[in-house]
Amino acid sequence: MSKQDYSRQDGKHHLHPFSDNAALAREGVRVMVKAKGIYVYDDEGNEILDGMAGLWCVNIGYGRKELAKVAKKQMKELPFYNTFFKTTHPAVVELSATITDIAPSGFNHVFYTGSGSESVDTMMRMVRHYWASVGKPQKKVIIGRWNGYHGSTIGGASLGGMKGMHSQGDLPIPNVVHIEQPWYYGLAKDGESPEEFGLRAANWLEEKIEEIGADKIAAFVGEPIQGAGGVIIPPKTYWPRIEEICRKHDILLVADEVICGFGRTGNWFGHETMGFKPDIFTTAKGLSSGYLPIGAVLVNDKVAEGLKAGGEFNHGFTYSGHPVAAAVAKKNLEILQDEGIVDQVKNETGPYMKKRWEETFSQFKYVDDIRSEGLICGFTLVKDKARRELFPNTGETGLMCRDIFFKNNLIMRACGDHMVAAPPLVMTKKEIDKMLAVAEQCMREFEQMMDKKLAKEEKAGKKEEKSDQ
Repeated sequence: MSKQDYSRQDGKHHLHPFSDNAALAREGVRVMVKAKGIYVYDDEGNEILDGMAGLWCVNIGYGRKELAKVAKKQMKELPFYNTFFKTTHPAVVELSATITDIAPSGFNHVFYTGSGSESVDTMMRMVRHYWASVGKPQKKVIIGRWNGYHGSTIGGASLGGMKGMHSQGDLPIPNVVHIEQPWYYGLAKDGESPEEFGLRAANWLEEKIEEIGADKIAAFVGEPIQGAGGVIIPPKTYWPRIEEICRKHDILLVADEVICGFGRTGNWFGHETMGFKPDIFTTAKGLSSGYLPIGAVLVNDKVAEGLKAGGEFNHGFTYSGHPVAAAVAKKNLEILQDEGIVDQVKNETGPYMKKRWEETFSQFKYVDDIRSEGLICGFTLVKDKARRELFPNTGETGLMCRDIFFKNNLIMRACGDHMVAAPPLVMTKKEIDKMLAVAEQCMREFEQMMDKKLAKEEKAGKKEEKSDQ
């Protein structure tokens, strides 16, 4: 089919996630047809630098033939069998051993899912079943954070703090509550240091625990670094204090590693980078570098023993530990290990990206709060740097900026008015320079457009003020 045919057929039949599908059908879609390394290509031959690694997931880059070879071999031998009926298979056994070898000590048990959202829903059921199994069934409340993201299933969307998602579907469900996010730039008091703010933000958890009662609370859940919330990197004092509070009140600490896991922050897992140790952590995305859908929940030995004491855990999915996905995930992890990709992010490309990211975007008057950790980066679009004034109608400015990038064949994402990037972990320094050279051109175009827009708004405001007089 021609591009027009694909676009027309897509508009007739395909409901896209997180999209205004009526508008999308009118405007048409861009048809992606192949990918290699850090690039994707559309059906008009445009080479597009993927600064988002698909959706935070293609860690080893596109076009790795090793993964296709493994998938083909597994499909020929055992394309599918479930793990429900006292059965297993070599692919899931081998993957489990590989994951637990990579994970920090004490994490020796894995439960498989098909996605990050499923991992989060599994975790929510798991923490409540754990407490019931150890004789504390009243511990049901799970605490998340405003502007956190934990997927789009009913449980994950409830736990996440995206109010736009809550408004669709009568969310959150009962026994899910939230505290404020640890965003220093937006929430710190005048004169407050990052370290001071980090402790104050962590103490919001203790205030919520005292309000509800620790005897009713099952877990606190957070992303080590908030991804879809705009790459919010908490101060270094935040997570150690959160862990201290959870231990003090006998509450499970859960890290949502769906984005941060498998090398994104320069360590295998984001909680290692941020300096804390959870009881449970959820994964997906980088587990297979997005080549096949698979997720996993890792639990420490204490939680695993508690779950076993509760007898049958009435939870699971047809595709839990799918043999083809498991085989591909194992090979993906081997590539990350054998090629030293995580260490490369930690010691070379991550620090280089941080330096170049700050140099590139600090020159623009509508950009502030420039931040980076490993290969996950962000900045905030602001109306006035000196006053830390944000744009009204959050999200409109971000989408305008994102569309300029996409038009110029660079994929970055707008999360509200935060612009973020999370490129493949195999990106080289030369490719970082290329990406940021294009980004600089895009920001100059955005700045010119914004200057005109604000001048027009100011002129209209003065005209309206004059007519009122």
